[in-house]
Amino acid sequence: MKKQKINYLDFEIDKLTNSIQNTVSGDSFPTEVSRLTKTDLKQITKKNGWAFNWKKELDDNTREVYKLTISNNPNIIQGILSFTIEPNHIYMDLLESAPFNRGRNKLYEGVAGNLVAYACKVSFQHGFDGYISFTAKTKLIDHYIKTLDAYRFGGHLMIINTIAANKLIDKYFKSI
Repeated sequence: MKKQKINYLDFEIDKLTNSIQNTVSGDSFPTEVSRLTKTDLKQITKKNGWAFNWKKELDDNTREVYKLTISNNPNIIQGILSFTIEPNHIYMDLLESAPFNRGRNKLYEGVAGNLVAYACKVSFQHGFDGYISFTAKTKLIDHYIKTLDAYRFGGHLMIINTIAANKLIDKYFKSI
């Protein structure tokens, strides 16, 4: 049996916002999370600055892949999340902000936080009390503890519990 490669996540929680926030104007924009489609793959390529192979994620039928867009602007993907529904929690396999939402000159803040909050929301919907987990890169473990109230479960494994999940959901989604 082939051993599955572990992805060490390195998304940055730049700011926990109410939706996503334009870094220039400070305006907030409501967002929608919907399934990533094969048609979306045309714009999320390495050539366009995306780091991960989202086609591979989409082709893996054990994973669910979602995109974050601004409401009324579904053609521009702000970020993407891939997760697996485990027996008692949601495991985030990959999370990536759009290339224009990374680095010092990013266009929007709050993208990664929005997607993590969505994973928490799905966890509640499946009866997992908001629990999610993910594997973090070493240099970001403390960052996730401070920004997401995540805790280290051992090694690189991070857990977000019910209390932290509720905080994120209250920030991004007014009701479950």
